[in-house]
Amino acid sequence: MKPIDTLEMSRRLVSFDTVSRGSNLDLIEFVENTLDDHGIESFRVPNDDDSKANLVATIGPEEPGGVILSGHTDVVPVDGQAWSRDPFDPWVADDRLYGRGTCDMKTFIAAALSAVPRMNSLSRPIHLALSYDEEVGCLGAPRMIETIADRLPPCRAAVVGEPTDMESVCAHKGIVALRTRVTGYETHSSQTHRGVSAVMTAARLVTYLDDAASRLIEECREDTGFDPAYTTVHVGVIRGGTAINIVSRDCEFVWDIRAVRESDATRLLDEFDHFCQNEILPAMRQRHPAAGIVTETLARAPGFDVAPGSPAVELVQRLTGITTTRKVSYAAEAGLFHEAGFPTVICGPGSIDQAHQRDEYVTLDQVAAVDAFMDRLIAAQR
Repeated sequence: MKPIDTLEMSRRLVSFDTVSRGSNLDLIEFVENTLDDHGIESFRVPNDDDSKANLVATIGPEEPGGVILSGHTDVVPVDGQAWSRDPFDPWVADDRLYGRGTCDMKTFIAAALSAVPRMNSLSRPIHLALSYDEEVGCLGAPRMIETIADRLPPCRAAVVGEPTDMESVCAHKGIVALRTRVTGYETHSSQTHRGVSAVMTAARLVTYLDDAASRLIEECREDTGFDPAYTTVHVGVIRGGTAINIVSRDCEFVWDIRAVRESDATRLLDEFDHFCQNEILPAMRQRHPAAGIVTETLARAPGFDVAPGSPAVELVQRLTGITTTRKVSYAAEAGLFHEAGFPTVICGPGSIDQAHQRDEYVTLDQVAAVDAFMDRLIAAQR
């Protein structure tokens, strides 16, 4: 069959609406068929209800010394963003490829897939590892990585293709994603003294977290190499209440901690729980005993930190010709690979500045750069 170049492959992948709230199976089936056309077997690692799946494939011999090319197939929503055109019908303009996921991170996956026909006569394998639900807390990758560790020979490197402008990234922050639910007691709003407002209580808790975020900034006395240098706290969504004249019974908010150190997240969670249990709940329950505050962890992914001279970093630097390294503040699946014992580095086309934005794009120069990276990797594995 006629080879598909990276630009066209990226357009095909972006055309699949794989926002995390939905399924990624149409894209996974397309990748399976693409690999099968070249005689490459793959296997799925599904979620519990088979509505989503990771996909793993090996090109080359079942030998040690393979390189894993890892990418997530899900993308963030486009809701409320004023896109110039349909975000799932990618287009080229001004030497850029536009569309949801072009930068984060389907172009990296496209480059790997378009390079498959050139991956012949390998003496060491190249493995493809495609995950689901990275954008909602790296939920799919753990079982995929566990399966890879069980089924594949030892690997020399795992390259996580998040957007880095093809620079080697040797560290990222950890993340904890949480939901706090506040249960109050409904009354008519003329009788606030009888009710417990879930919305107003939640507002106090959000203010507490905002103050905690400010304290983390003030306490940061070192250059950690991250931008920003400190652990951050952010509330992204809040919902609650029924009507203006009803004291609200329910309110919830979703928030995250992006931690420089695991201990930062642990301390903040302990302090938040103490504030809820000892400062807020007693007064709520004086008015109504069923009032409550419950916080659940939605997702948790470890940070990632390796020495700039580690084997995976050195390999990618040789392949890209870019000798600098840096740290990033976003969380990724690299921490999970590293925690499982894989030599890991983050490197991929595009800039995080464009990720999650309206009219997300990757430049054609970056497409060419990741193609060159793939060619050099193939040569290194021969």
